[in-house]
Amino acid sequence: MSIENVVMLLGGLALFLYGMQVMCRGLEVAAGDRLRSILEKLTSNRLLGVLVGAGITAIIQSSSATTVMVVGFVNSGLMTLTQAVGVIMGANIGTTVTGLLIALDIGLIAPLFAFCGVLVVMMSKKQRVVCIGEIVAGLGILFIGMELMSSSMAPLRDYEPFANMMASFKNPILGILAGALFTALIQSSSASIGILQGLAMSGVIGLDNAVYVLFGQNIGTCITAVLAAMGASRAAKRTTLIHLMFNCIGATIFTVICYFTPFVSMMEGFVPGDVPGQIAATHIVFNIVTTIVLFPFGNLLAKAACKILPDEQEKSGASDVLVVDEHGMGATAISIKYLRSQLAEMYALACQNVQTSFEALLQRDPAKLKLVAQREDQIDAYNANIIRRIGNASTHEMSAADSETLNRMLSLSSNIERIGDHAMNMAEYLQPLDKHHVQMDKTTAEELDCLRKLAGKALDSIHVDSEHAPDAQAVLEQVAKLETESDDLSKDFRKAQIRRLRDGESDAELSILYSEMLTDVERMLDHTLNIAQAVYA
Repeated sequence: MSIENVVMLLGGLALFLYGMQVMCRGLEVAAGDRLRSILEKLTSNRLLGVLVGAGITAIIQSSSATTVMVVGFVNSGLMTLTQAVGVIMGANIGTTVTGLLIALDIGLIAPLFAFCGVLVVMMSKKQRVVCIGEIVAGLGILFIGMELMSSSMAPLRDYEPFANMMASFKNPILGILAGALFTALIQSSSASIGILQGLAMSGVIGLDNAVYVLFGQNIGTCITAVLAAMGASRAAKRTTLIHLMFNCIGATIFTVICYFTPFVSMMEGFVPGDVPGQIAATHIVFNIVTTIVLFPFGNLLAKAACKILPDEQEKSGASDVLVVDEHGMGATAISIKYLRSQLAEMYALACQNVQTSFEALLQRDPAKLKLVAQREDQIDAYNANIIRRIGNASTHEMSAADSETLNRMLSLSSNIERIGDHAMNMAEYLQPLDKHHVQMDKTTAEELDCLRKLAGKALDSIHVDSEHAPDAQAVLEQVAKLETESDDLSKDFRKAQIRRLRDGESDAELSILYSEMLTDVERMLDHTLNIAQAVYA
């Protein structure tokens, strides 16, 4: 094999992997949060999970990407282990699409695909159209790379050491190990199987040699999910283990079948004279049959994973770690859903603090001031974490809709944090009241209680984790009305307080503090309206 062939091989591999990356990037931006929405709607029905997992993987052409998404969802508590089993099974079926496309040998028109895709990317300014262009261009580049690899490997047919190495793959153990290691190295079973088909196109390897390598490739693809689950929750690790068990059991079953039955001859007869097609067909049969065999035992796989990885006391906050490739397929989708749950928790703390801050003042309770301060620290920690997550998610390409969603989340976090600050201010007014032994008159207390109820009503009407609220306009109008009412009441209460001060019914120190309290309440309602607009507008 000459230097020229080696350079062609490396260039072809580079184009193949780059084409796949371009396709995935285009699909990620085009599909955006809808990938997560589809998976999130799964029920405990494993059959539905299999269908959705197969569909999504067929579109994005990467079982690793789908599995990493599932690991991220399970890690974030957005999907149960039982739901994950079906999706993983489906992902293994969906990943066979790439091999099928390669077997169709559309290499002759691949340059046309690449040209048309690049032309669309250069000519269009609409993001969705550009994404479609990237998908088409990526597909074309992928097949150009496939052709280059196939051509460069043709001389290997006459290279005896390489031919002997290929022949050694008839040994099941060597073949499976070779396939698993190579796939683990490049972290893509689709690319690995594509290269195997490239060898077949060059006449270097036949199905009898390739079949065990193919089984190993299905095991090696688990490495991406294994890496994603490192340091994640116990449930995420179990999800990865199920993926590994599925492929290992399938490889074991088919190794026995191939070794003791004429399975290889049957597949050769099914697609005569076309080794790449035989590899694609075998890959499809492997994953469909393994899914059919293991489907009834989905719950047993989940139980086995729980048995192998029993519950343990996890470090505080471990379940909050989002372990996923921040530039990988589905990363934006996982980040957005995770951020929604974090914002909901942060908002709940802020709502509690608003009520507790009023109670601390009205009941003159220092213990409630301390409770508000503790929660305020938690709110600040949530805000810092959310800002960091949004910053990380914003570093890679995404759809305009996802970008807008992240901007809204940043606004939400800021406004929730400001509500927490004003609640803290309210509670801290207890200190000067106690220090100067100032007593709150009955009227002032009643006015504060009125504002407490109004603020609570406004805050309780908003659900920051809502994506599609049928009554969005009604909620928005209600919060706007309550915000206006708060401004009007604050104005009236200020006038009444000045009147009480003038008539000697109120303390001067109380009047100063009360005016500041009213300002904090107004600001709370202003930020509440901002939150409602970010969620529902």
